[in-house]
Amino acid sequence: EVQLVESGGGLVQAGGSLRLSCAASGFTFDDYGIGWFRQAPGKEREGVSCISFTDGSTYYTTSVKGRFAISSDDAKNTVYLQMNSLKPEDTAVYFCNRVNSAGYGDAPWGQGTQVTVSS
Repeated sequence: EVQLVESGGGLVQAGGSLRLSCAASGFTFDDYGIGWFRQAPGKEREGVSCISFTDGSTYYTTSVKGRFAISSDDAKNTVYLQMNSLKPEDTAVYFCNRVNSAGYGDAPWGQGTQVTVSS
C-alpha cells in the first residue's frame, strides 16, 4: 500500500523557518519523484517543489525559489522541505505525494500538515 505521511508544520513568525518531513512507503523510490504541494484557504492546490529519484533534479515554484530547499534521505525513505524566510503568503496546508513521469501526484492524498506564518 502506497502511503505518504507529512509532519513538521506549525506556527511561525514571518522570517522564521520550518522543516517539513514526508515519510513514504509502499513503492520503489527510483521510479518516481516526491513533490510538495500546498493549499491555502479558498485556493486550489499548487505544486511547491519536487525531487526526482531518476536523475536527482529538483523543481521549485517561482515564489519559493531561494527560500525553500527539498532534500531526501533514501535510507529513511523520507523527503524534507526546508522552508526559510517564511512569509504570511506561505500559510497553507502542505501535502506531499508521489509524482509520476507526467508530473502529477498519483497516490492517495494524506492529511497534510498546517503551516501558519504570522506577520
